[in-house]
Amino acid sequence: MLSRNPVVATLILLLPLASFFLLLGGAPLFDVDEGAFSEATREMFARGDFLSTYLNGEHRFDKPILVYWFQALGYLIFGATEWAFRLPSAVAAVIWSYATWYFARQRFGPDTALAALAVAATAIGPFAIGRAATADALLNMLLALALFDAWRHLESGQRTPLLRSYVWIALGVLTKGPIALIVPGTVTLLYCATRGEWKRWARSVFDPTGWAILAVLVTPWYVYALFTHGQNFIDGFILKHNVERFTGTLEGHTGSLFYYIFAVPLLLLPWTSPLIASLRNIRADAGTGVRRFLWIWAGFVVVFFSLSGTKLPHYVLYGSTPLFLLIAAHRDSLRRGWVHFAPLTLLLALFVALPLVFDLLSASSAGNAYYRAQLGDALARADAIYYTVTLACLLLWLAVALRLPAGIWSKMMVGAALQVLALTTVVVPWVGNVLQGPVKEAAAFVRERPEPVVAWRLDVPSLSVYREAVTPSRAPLAGELAVTRIDRVPETGYETLFLKGGVAVVRQKTAEE
Repeated sequence: MLSRNPVVATLILLLPLASFFLLLGGAPLFDVDEGAFSEATREMFARGDFLSTYLNGEHRFDKPILVYWFQALGYLIFGATEWAFRLPSAVAAVIWSYATWYFARQRFGPDTALAALAVAATAIGPFAIGRAATADALLNMLLALALFDAWRHLESGQRTPLLRSYVWIALGVLTKGPIALIVPGTVTLLYCATRGEWKRWARSVFDPTGWAILAVLVTPWYVYALFTHGQNFIDGFILKHNVERFTGTLEGHTGSLFYYIFAVPLLLLPWTSPLIASLRNIRADAGTGVRRFLWIWAGFVVVFFSLSGTKLPHYVLYGSTPLFLLIAAHRDSLRRGWVHFAPLTLLLALFVALPLVFDLLSASSAGNAYYRAQLGDALARADAIYYTVTLACLLLWLAVALRLPAGIWSKMMVGAALQVLALTTVVVPWVGNVLQGPVKEAAAFVRERPEPVVAWRLDVPSLSVYREAVTPSRAPLAGELAVTRIDRVPETGYETLFLKGGVAVVRQKTAEE
């Protein structure tokens, strides 16, 4: 019993802090998303405008304002550092994890609550967004809080949790837009529909005080944005980043109708096999109110985003919270340990081999020349510490899986903790330095130069963050430096001043040259 061993219980309770804060600033900002969010926040301070967002001097209508305000607090305290920009996501992910634990403790008992906390803190998808300078961890936290309180209202009839859910929804609308209304509204509708409680749902959804809360929290910024930016805000935020994102393919992010059927198991590594095993219990769970509610929550998110034209892996994480709970609730039914251990074993083995994999890809014809050049430094950037940590985690896991006198679930929690240890200490920092190190180094190079700088045929917003200056995206003029991709530099007319991986800094040659 997990909760009866105070040492084990304490270690599990500390897992979210380790997962989301350990070496949080250890990797450079990843482009495009982390760089774009961080630069938009930095430009708030440069412009003295904290109500509108810009990216390299151009309007940025991708997301509402709330996450930028939270990033601005981190920037104000810690400056333009990776830690500062990622801090809001890490805090949100920790709250998300503990909120899951608290909800489970009241309805499934202390052992299942600790098990659900372990899943929430170690699954690779939540781990990734909880350490990323984007809006996704914040929205996931708010959706979880909103639906947890929605269930508390449905369960007890009390109005206080209902009104709290309106607060979380309103903050979600300020974080990422209408999706914060769609998910809680539809999940509760589907649940009430299965019970024939249409009037109850209608009373909850059209609560006058709740809508007053929504109006007070949401309306001021949206009205300001509409009156300040007019049609540009409608076209950019409402039409492009909401309507078009669902009805069409935005920025090339497409996928088949079954995209998320494969994405969910990967995003929940190392808990993939327990997730699949828990699917056997859907029919039995339908007879239990809270479990039915959780399956509807997870199922709706998968179906909804499967129908969306634009597909990105993290969208389906909006339905991951109920899966944390359901996986944990069915942990005692796991059989055949080797089936459940296999994904984690393969993942830890991949960490050890990843430098070689990257090196082989760099020498192949896969992808484009830019990314092949970035991967070319993979072996050189992997030091003895990298191999020592990843190999030690793999060997320790094999010892646990084969020798530890414990159940399948207990062994998997140890293995998941080892996965987090490897990722936070060496794997993510190494991957970041391979993929983003050249961009950060190019930013340091041009920052010391007196010439104006542009980004040419290269979309890396983190360049502006590290330069601490706006970097226009266009072809260079005479006397300007251009940060670009090595596969997009003209064969003649330019001299290369800096070259690292796939990133080059070039300048037009003068007539004398």
